[in-house]
Amino acid sequence: MMTLPNPSYTGKVRDVFDLGNELILVSTDRVSAFDVVFRQTVPDKGKILNRISAEWFRTFRDVPNHVISTDISSFPEPFRNRPELEGRSILVKKCRRIDFECVVRGYLSGSGWKEYKENGTLAFKKLPSGMSESEKLPEPVFTPAIKNDSGHDENVSEKRMEEELGTDLFRILKEKSISIYSRAAELVGKAGILLCDTKFEFGILDGQVILIDEILTPDSSRYWSAETYRKGTTPPSMDKQILRNYLEASGWNKQPPAPNLPENLISELAAAYQQIQDRLLQCLSQEST
Repeated sequence: MMTLPNPSYTGKVRDVFDLGNELILVSTDRVSAFDVVFRQTVPDKGKILNRISAEWFRTFRDVPNHVISTDISSFPEPFRNRPELEGRSILVKKCRRIDFECVVRGYLSGSGWKEYKENGTLAFKKLPSGMSESEKLPEPVFTPAIKNDSGHDENVSEKRMEEELGTDLFRILKEKSISIYSRAAELVGKAGILLCDTKFEFGILDGQVILIDEILTPDSSRYWSAETYRKGTTPPSMDKQILRNYLEASGWNKQPPAPNLPENLISELAAAYQQIQDRLLQCLSQEST
């Protein structure tokens, strides 16, 4: 069997092979937080994220996206039927990435809660006074961020995004993002899951805006169980927020090198990823029947 080439690009948690007009994205078991990659890995994390994302792409197949195949038997050589790629890779169309993260929030939490406490705003827009942590927002709010290849992504206003991309493209991205979030939140809500917030990425191929990257995974989204949700608290997470919460409390300055993670935290993360996969896949399978 031929040796796999080195990845064309190694991201924080994914390896990318550039095939010209196509890419192979490989979800590894690496884990990152605050744009820093940790030495330890979370067993089977990559396979779980890959499967969840693939199922969401199938659920929203009416939205143009970059997916070609998740079946490694259809991959070109030397990537075809490689055991190390099984279950954790996807063949996609290569396109021009739009360098903004399209974040949608349905609840006041995380960095959104921090901004509100300091300024009474969310994404630089005023919110009603007297809101509580984790409170459901009157309607989903679009809170974009500009992608930085080095350093942290930067939260920006809608106005700045519109100025940089143009009004038409900005409106398309905002409308698509809020629509997908709203549909997903309604769908998982039937299964007792709350979609607190999520991020989408888009690209342009042949003049068309398409959905790219991963969607609605526990790395790109904040999920809560309706059973444990309480306004005015930080609800228990079903996603990577478990790691962020641990790090926030640890006193780490969020700069490399990454600290060692305790084994019990790794086990907790692995169990959380498995739990949200099982609940989401059950929910999505019921929707497709």
